[in-house]
Amino acid sequence: MPNATPAMTRFAARFAQYSLLLLGIGVGLAFLGANIQPLLAVVIVLAIVGVLVLRGVADNFAASVLIATRRPIVIGEQITVEGPDGELLSGTVSELNSRSVVLLTADGRTLHVPNAKLLGDTLVNDSRHGALRSEVQVRVERAGASIDDVVKTLVDAATAVDGVHEIPVVAVVVTGVSPERIVASVQFWHQPADGVTVTSDVVRALAAALAERHGAAVVSSDVPAAPLTPADPV
Repeated sequence: MPNATPAMTRFAARFAQYSLLLLGIGVGLAFLGANIQPLLAVVIVLAIVGVLVLRGVADNFAASVLIATRRPIVIGEQITVEGPDGELLSGTVSELNSRSVVLLTADGRTLHVPNAKLLGDTLVNDSRHGALRSEVQVRVERAGASIDDVVKTLVDAATAVDGVHEIPVVAVVVTGVSPERIVASVQFWHQPADGVTVTSDVVRALAAALAERHGAAVVSSDVPAAPLTPADPV
C-alpha cells in the first residue's frame, strides 16, 4: 500500500510473522502425529483475549488505514477537531501513525487524536481549500458620511493589508444603519495559518483609516454583542 505509514507496515509484518509461525508449529505437530487440539484450543482462547484487549487498538489501526488511503488529511494541513470537553481545537498535522493523529496547536500544545475518533466525529480541514475567510466587526459614527463612502474606506484599507488575498475580493456586509452609526462586517481571505496575524493587521488598518476619514469608530474581531446587550457608544 503506497500510503501506508512505517508503523502500519511494522504492525502488518509482525502480524503475518506470528501467524505463519503458529501455523508452522501446528502443521509440524500434525505431521509428527501429535494431538494438536489442545494447542488449537489455547490459540483460540489467546485470539479471543487478544481481540477483546486490543479492540481499541484494532479500531484505531483500521481507521489509520482509511486515513492513509482516503487522505482526508495530510501532514502539514491545519484542521479543527472536537476536544474531550466539547471544545473545538485547531492545530497543524505533524504526524500520522497507527494509533493517532498528532496535532501541534498555535499555543505550543501537542494533541494526540485517536484515529477512530477523528473519523467518527466531524472533521474540519482548514487547509484543503487553500484559503480561509475571516471577518471583523465595525461600527462607525456617520457624521454625515454616506454608506458608500464608508464601505469604500473599509474595502481599500483591508485590501491594502499584507496577507489579505486579492481574490476573492474583500467584501463589506452592512448589517445596521441608523442616523448615528453604520454597522458592518468586513470579510477577507488569507492563508489558513495566518489568520490571527492578518486579522490583527486588518483591525489596525481599519481603525486608522476610519479615524482619519470618518471620526469615531469601533473595530473588533470579536463576535458582536447580542441585540439586548448594550453596545459601545458608537
